[in-house]
Parts: sequence; C-alpha cells; structure tokens
Amino acid sequence: MADGGTIFLDEIGDMSPHLQVKLLRVLQDKVVEPVGGTRPRTINVRVIAATNVNLLEKVREGKFREDLFYRLQVLPIDLPSLKDRPADISVLAHYFSKRFAERNDRRPVVFSAEVLDAFQRYAWPGNVRELENLVERLSILVDSDAVYLSDLPSYLLDVSGTAATGYLQAELPEDGLDFNAVVESFENSLILQALTRTGGNKKAAARLLNLNRTTLVEKIKKKGLESACGKDGTSAQH
Repeated sequence: MADGGTIFLDEIGDMSPHLQVKLLRVLQDKVVEPVGGTRPRTINVRVIAATNVNLLEKVREGKFREDLFYRLQVLPIDLPSLKDRPADISVLAHYFSKRFAERNDRRPVVFSAEVLDAFQRYAWPGNVRELENLVERLSILVDSDAVYLSDLPSYLLDVSGTAATGYLQAELPEDGLDFNAVVESFENSLILQALTRTGGNKKAAARLLNLNRTTLVEKIKKKGLESACGKDGTSAQH
C-alpha cells in the first residue's frame, strides 16, 4: 500500500537492532517480502524518520547502525524545541483549539492573556504534542468559552499562582537537608507526573522527561513505581 508513497517512522532512535537491519536492507535494495507472501516485491517509497535523541551519539555508543544513520541522513531537518519558539506557542494553541472544535462540532475556546503568558513561560518538555494534549484537555474540561489562569493544571503554575518556568526553585534550610533524599523525592515526583500525564505510557513519559525509554524503565523498577503503569507496562488506562 505504501508503494509510490511516503512512510513516516517516528522515534527511529528506539528501533531494535534487528529491525534496523531489515530497514537498511529495504532502503538499499528497495525490496520487501509481504507478510504471508512467498515472493519479494520491489517498492518505491520515500522514508521520513523522526527522533528526539542524538542519533550520532547513539552511533558512537554502538546502539544505532552507522550505515543506517547515513542512509537516513540525506536531508536532515533540525526542529527546535517549543520552548525555543515562544512566538509559535499562541499560534499553535489557537490552531489546536479551532481544530478540536471543528472535529467535535463545538465552539473553540479562547485563551486569556495570562494563560498565553503562562504558556510562554513554561518549558514544554513534551514539545508540540504536550501543548496539543493540554489544549484538548482544556477544551473538554473548561465550562466556558474562555480559558483563564485558574483553569490551568498545577504543574504550569508556581506556588504563588503565577506562570512557572517548569523547573524547581528551592531554598536551602538554615540547618541543611538530606541532599540525596530531596533529589530522590523530586525525581520520583517528576516520573510520577510524567506517567500520570501520559496515562502510564512509558515511551511517552520518557519523551516528556527527555530520557531514554530503557533508562526510565530501569528507574521505575528501581523505585518501585510500577503501579503507575498499566498491566502491560504501557498504559494505566482501560
């Protein structure tokens, strides 16, 4: 079905070594063997691959095939993270609001100036996907046609109710503290927030935290946080 078209491969950096070999063979020979078929078939497709990890670094670590890397790097496009494109945030927020409204036959929500300011101050670790999901969530939960600061989830705000930067700011107590315990608690909190916001999906949570999925899985096991994930290890929602 893809012959003559385009295939988009998301998170190519997470591809297993076995699949990397198969993909390389397809790119080199332009031949596939359909599932259930008995004869190879020549195809002509354009492949677009995306990743949020440094593939060249993974090549150096021996986790990604060098020959496949250079096969894919014909026309690389470096897309800056959302936090580095603050002017795009309000445009995207209004676009997602309008698109959600059209799909669900309802009026789009509008965002107050304070909300847009909060959006621009936030770090957006999940980039455009996180913004899209937040706009959809607000469109569903907000009763009116406008979104105000009080409608935003707590992780977008600091303790004073103003826009947060997305990072922890803490003061050292006069009598000191248990550094390791504080760091451990903060790390646990971030992992749980990421799992909660992604419905327990480890791959999506790792993307929010800018972590390798394997690293996140190891941390979850070490910290005993498996209960925040689903029975299949991917989703806690049914």
